[in-house]
Amino acid sequence: MPHPVIDPQAIENLRILNPDDGDAFLREIAEIFLADTPKRIEELDQTLAAGDAVAFVRAAHSIKGSSSNLGALALRQAAEVLENPAKKDGLANVGSMIAAVRTEFTNAQAELGKLVKLA
Repeated sequence: MPHPVIDPQAIENLRILNPDDGDAFLREIAEIFLADTPKRIEELDQTLAAGDAVAFVRAAHSIKGSSSNLGALALRQAAEVLENPAKKDGLANVGSMIAAVRTEFTNAQAELGKLVKLA
């Protein structure tokens, strides 16, 4: 059985933090994630082109953390696959893996739209 794009337990955990707000907190977190992640993906492209491994790792780590908070587990994993080798071995072999981050973000974006009524 395939894993869900967004872990429903992560969404429920966020709802529990403010149970009486009609999902306002959840919407706010999701909207920040949806606005920020494309910027971090662009940062991956820019830092790869510039050869800046430190900034690349930081952008991948940011994507990994924010996707984990919202339960976007495939996106989290794709970001981790970028972060770890870049941290260990530099940027030589990570460029082709950015596409997986883009794909998983698109999947997470679509699924969040179904789960959370966004503004």
